[in-house]
Amino acid sequence: MTDTLPRMTVAHLNGIDVYYERRGEGPRLLFVNGSGATLQNVAPLVDVYAGRFDLLAHDQRGLGRTSIPPGPYSMADYAEDAAALAAHIGWESYRVVGMSFGGMVAQELAVTYPDRIERLALLCTSPGGDGGSSYPLDTLVGKPADEVAAIRTRIMDTRFTPEWLAEHEGDRMLIEMVTAEVEPRPADVLRGEALQLEARAGFDAFDRLPRISCPTLVTGGRYDGIAPLANSEAIAGQIPGAELRVYEGGHMFFVQDGRAFPDILTFLSK
Repeated sequence: MTDTLPRMTVAHLNGIDVYYERRGEGPRLLFVNGSGATLQNVAPLVDVYAGRFDLLAHDQRGLGRTSIPPGPYSMADYAEDAAALAAHIGWESYRVVGMSFGGMVAQELAVTYPDRIERLALLCTSPGGDGGSSYPLDTLVGKPADEVAAIRTRIMDTRFTPEWLAEHEGDRMLIEMVTAEVEPRPADVLRGEALQLEARAGFDAFDRLPRISCPTLVTGGRYDGIAPLANSEAIAGQIPGAELRVYEGGHMFFVQDGRAFPDILTFLSK
C-alpha cells in the first residue's frame, strides 16, 4: 500500500532550519508552494501529488515552521533552499512542480541547475522582465481588509463580478475561502510573508529560460488576473519544446477545471 503519511522533519540548510515533509511512492517530485502558503494550509493539494509520487515538500524561508531569517530574500535564496533540501535527502535529479510563487522558484531552480530537473510543471506563474510579472501583491500589505478582499476577488478570476458569483456557487465558495479572514498573526510571521512578497516583486528569469532543457508543461487559467495568460504564453515561448495548456478558470484553475489535475499528474508521471 502506498505510504502517503508525511515523514516530517527539519534540516539545517543555508543557515536556516527548513521544515519539510516526504511522503508517497513513485517518481521523485519536489513541490514548491505559492505566496504565503504553508504545508499546513495546502495539505489537500499536497495529498493529490503524494498519491502518485515520492513527494518532497517544504515550508519556504520566512513561512510556516521554517526559520524566518533577517531579510531581504532573493528568488535565488528560495531556489538554493529547494536545491539544498533535495541534495540533503540524496536526490541527484527529480521532477518539479511549482505553483504561482512556487513556479517562480521552480524557474529559478531550473535555470540554475538544469541538469538536475527531469520534468518541470509550472502552474499559474510569471517569468518577470519582458515576459511579464504577476500582480504586485506587495502593494496590498497594510491596506484595509475589505479593500484587499475586493482586489483579491477581482484578480483571482477576472470574471468574478457580484453577478457571476451569485450564479456560480462553486466559484463563490472558492472566493469565500480565499478571502476569509485569518487569525491575527505574530509580527515575525507577517515579516516573513512581506519579505517573500518583496522577493517576488523583483523576480526576472525571462532571458534565462532558454537554459531549461527538460520536458516542461506550462499551465494557466484563461481568466487569471494574478498571473495573466500572456505570461504563461511568454514562458512557453522561451523554454525549448515547452507545452502550454490553458484551462477554464483563474488563478486557481486547477480547482475550477476538472481537466487540469489529470493533465498535470500525467505529464509529471511520464
